[in-house]
Amino acid sequence: MPTTKRSSGDLLYLSVVYVCLAIVLIITFYPFWNILVLSVNSADDTVRGGIYLWPRVLSFASYREILGDSEILNGLKVTVLRTLIGTPLTVLVISLLAFALSKKELVGGRALSLFFIFTMYFGGGLIPYYMILKSVHLIDSFLVYILPNLMNVFFVIIVRTFMQELPIEVEESAKIDGANDLQIFARVILPICVPVLVTIGLFSAINQWNSWFDSYVFTYKSSLKTLQAVLVKILNQYQTDSFTSNAGRMADSAKRLSVSSDTIRMAATMVATLPIIAVYPFLQRYFVKGMTLGAVKS
Repeated sequence: MPTTKRSSGDLLYLSVVYVCLAIVLIITFYPFWNILVLSVNSADDTVRGGIYLWPRVLSFASYREILGDSEILNGLKVTVLRTLIGTPLTVLVISLLAFALSKKELVGGRALSLFFIFTMYFGGGLIPYYMILKSVHLIDSFLVYILPNLMNVFFVIIVRTFMQELPIEVEESAKIDGANDLQIFARVILPICVPVLVTIGLFSAINQWNSWFDSYVFTYKSSLKTLQAVLVKILNQYQTDSFTSNAGRMADSAKRLSVSSDTIRMAATMVATLPIIAVYPFLQRYFVKGMTLGAVKS
């Protein structure tokens, strides 16, 4: 086949696009890379400064100290549990609600949709929310991480729009074969909706993994603190130069391992960030398709 020659204008345009993409990549990736480099560099060498691209003295002492701390390990366990339990339940609840709202024959369906959308823009505030959680005995309970996060209106809109675009003949043929609504949902709709469900599942998992405010405000027991809440505690105490801080205590007890509050802070950040980043490449092909097909109709 004959090759089409690009004009000088096209080449200039592509060059500008690639340069802009390279700049965005550097701006977004370099801070993460610098944190990784500092976390695996010896603390004695880090204080000299000048570390940008590669560690000068490779050391994993900070990670050994982090993974040996009981508070961080407990926070990691709580975070993993809330992500593994909360994400599938959120996907299930949202997909069931979206399936119901996607039906044109649903009585009051439009009113219900408007009601849910209303909650996206207006809320009672933190204090009423806290009082509601307290009245249902969710304060200082592991369920405070699960039940309030089962509903997300934005996710419902995406999945509902996806389902509305499915051919009606698919459901009609299933009904002819004698399937009820629940069987149609489980055996017909869900398999077709895998891309959009994986998309909202990824969003939900990220929200669960990165969430720290609910742990910070709604729990008091140290056994219920998430990894992100522990990390926020370490960062705040380090920034206020508290000598009794967790980071300082860990660094003082491990001087022989050549770690410092700074390297521990970087290592804790990586421990809290890497697992959820590692999941994305496996779901990327579903992510783009799900967001495209589940886009809101104009």
